[in-house]
Parts: sequence; structure tokens; C-alpha cells
Amino acid sequence: MHHFAYRNGVMHCEDVSLEAVARELGTPAYVYSDATLRRHYQVLADAFADRKTLIAFAVKANSNIGVLATLASVGAGADVVSGGELLRALEAGIPADRIVFSGVAKTEAEMRLGLSKGIFQFNVESLPELRRLSRIAEEMGKRAPIAFRVNPHVEAGGHAHISTGTPENKFGIAWHEAESFYEEASRLPNIEPVGVAVHIGSQIMRVEPMRAAWEKVVSLTRRLRDRGFNITRVDFGGGLGVPYKDGEDPDSPIIYARQVREALGNLDVQLVIEPGRLIAGNAGVLISRVEYVKERDGRTFVILDAGMNDLMRPALYAAHHEVLPVRTPEMGSARRAVDLVGPICESTDRFAKDRPMPPLKEGDLVAFMTAGAYGATLSSQYNSRPLVAEALVRGDACVVIRRRPTFEEMIALERAPDWIASG
Repeated sequence: MHHFAYRNGVMHCEDVSLEAVARELGTPAYVYSDATLRRHYQVLADAFADRKTLIAFAVKANSNIGVLATLASVGAGADVVSGGELLRALEAGIPADRIVFSGVAKTEAEMRLGLSKGIFQFNVESLPELRRLSRIAEEMGKRAPIAFRVNPHVEAGGHAHISTGTPENKFGIAWHEAESFYEEASRLPNIEPVGVAVHIGSQIMRVEPMRAAWEKVVSLTRRLRDRGFNITRVDFGGGLGVPYKDGEDPDSPIIYARQVREALGNLDVQLVIEPGRLIAGNAGVLISRVEYVKERDGRTFVILDAGMNDLMRPALYAAHHEVLPVRTPEMGSARRAVDLVGPICESTDRFAKDRPMPPLKEGDLVAFMTAGAYGATLSSQYNSRPLVAEALVRGDACVVIRRRPTFEEMIALERAPDWIASG
């Protein structure tokens, strides 16, 4: 469910017209629904109300302070993969003791930051990382709560680039080495092994592959406890998919929660889950304007002012987004196949090929649906195009939560060397 709908022929986010947003912010622009973000979090929270659960929103999905603050206000934690994401979560009001630090390449500075703030847990992905964390924790006089992220050799995910649980992926420790790694962790000073973590991919439409990974985690947890390890948490990761087009029907959060409970059985642990797309995906759209309609060689190119630098998923994953006109087409308008493309000087700057669309002309607005996750966070300033503005809507109120930078701001961190002027 989301809160984007047509009213009087114009698409609205809650009670705000997307045409009005485009007039205020210009285009391209991301627009998020406060009601959708809150509802999706609450659906998950209700599904797990019968057990102690930390819902740690995957900040990489949408790291805007306004979005994070909205989720913090309803009790969300955060799953972060960099020091910058950790600082964003804290700035947004997410308590440090509800923050999980994941990622394969944590730097010394990031470890010090996490330890100094007292975060909930480090998800450790290698022995070198474990040893570095132990050394730094000892230097700081801190104890580092850790879970090893195990790689369960389970393949899943909506695309090969977002599958993370197979032997060829860089993530996690080898499944068959896990127990020996916990043995080493228990011998290191200032390390406290408290959990087991897993995450096998993103945009997974059915729970079965996740269930297979969870069962391995539960089995490992029981073996570790039998050997005297005080494992009190399991982190089942995220990855449940959302529908990007008609006909897609991923398993619901209710099915997901039921399968989690069945996998855990009577294991008495705190559960951690790391949803990102599931909460933010269809809470946002990207508004774009038609610059030109170009006919050539029997093809029709609808050239938009949004490019792959603004919405990378189609170029990166061959991902599908529904693209709808912001104003409803006239009754009886015939659709025709067009290529939806952007302004970037790359052939991959194409959102859709031979997509049946209603008539579009220069100046028309379109909305890329289900763009609230991995949209703005993957954006860049390629071709010296400014980062996209973002807005958050609540009822009839619309707040700019990231303004578009000026050209002067874009180049303020750069300079020509002095020797150019001196010859």
C-alpha cells in the first residue's frame, strides 16, 4: 500500500499535488510520503509484536535525515554500513544502542566512532576485521559486542548484483569456518560475541531461501550455546521484495514474520531484522519532466530531465519502475511503445525500452513509482548535474528535506592548482 493517487486528474502524494511539488522544487525531484513510511514500519512492528525485535532500517536504502527522523519517531533502529550513515542515524535521533554496523571494510576511524557512541552491535565479516576491532577496543578501554555475519551458501535476490549469500560474494565468513571463528573471538580481549548474523540478498520475492539461511543460523546458534557461548541475538538481515510492476506479488510481512517464528522455534534470543526497501520502496516517487519527444529510425524517444545519475537502478540492475503521467491522459488515448531515456551521455541512460505509454509531449510530468529506496542514495553528480531535491509530505504539508545544490556549491570543494595562474 502507498499514499500516491490521482485526484481530479492529477497525481497526489497524500494531499499534495505532484504538480505543485514540481513547481516549488523544479525537476527532477524525489517526493516521499510520511504516512507510507510510518505505515510500513508499523505493519512490521505489529507482525513481530509477540517477541523482542529490533527493526533496524537499512540506511543505505534511503539515508535522508528527514526520512530517518520519521522512522526514529516510531521506534526504528538503523543498520549502517559506513561512518557517515552512523552519523546520519544519530543526527536523525536513532539511539546508538539501536544501531547495527555492517559492511566488509570498516576503517579504524569507523570502529572508533562506533565504540565511542556505544552502538548495539558490529556485524563482523572477516578475521582481520575482528582482530582490528579487538585492538582498537582494547586501546579505548571498550568492549565490542559482535555478531559474525555468516555466508550460508544460499543464492537469492532479484538480480545477480544484489545476491550476497553465495561463496563467490565478498560478504560474510565461510559457513564451515564459523565455529572456529567464534572460538578465536572468545579469546580476544575486549570482544564480546553476542550474536549470529546473516543476509543473503535484496528484492527476494519468496521467503523460502531466507528460511533456509535462517535455519542454518538457528542451528549454528544452538551449537555455539552448547559449547558455552552466550549467544543472545540473531540477526536475520533484510531482503524481502516489493512489487515494482503489475503482477508481482512478493510474500507479505505477515508471511515473513510467520516463517521467522517457525525458523526460531523455541530459541530464546533477541531478533534483529534489517528491512530497507520494504519500508521505503513505495513510499517515494521521482518526478521528471519531458524535455523532448524525438522520432528517429522508426523509434520514439521520450527524453526526460531525469537521468541515470538521478535513478541508477535501471542502468545498474536492469530494474523496472512503473512510469506514470502525473496528469491522467485523455479518455481513449492510445498507448504506443516508446523508449524512456535521460540526458546523460551514456547509452545505458535508458529507463525503459519499447514501454507502452500514453501520449507524452514536451513539458509533461511523469512519476517513477516505487523510487523511495536506492533512488536518491545511489544518485551522483555525473555530467556535473546537481543532486536531486527531496521533499517529504505529511497530509497537506510539504517540506523540502534536501534542496538542490547550486553550481557554486557543487564546485566549492574543488580548485585549480596555483601554478596554472603563475604559468
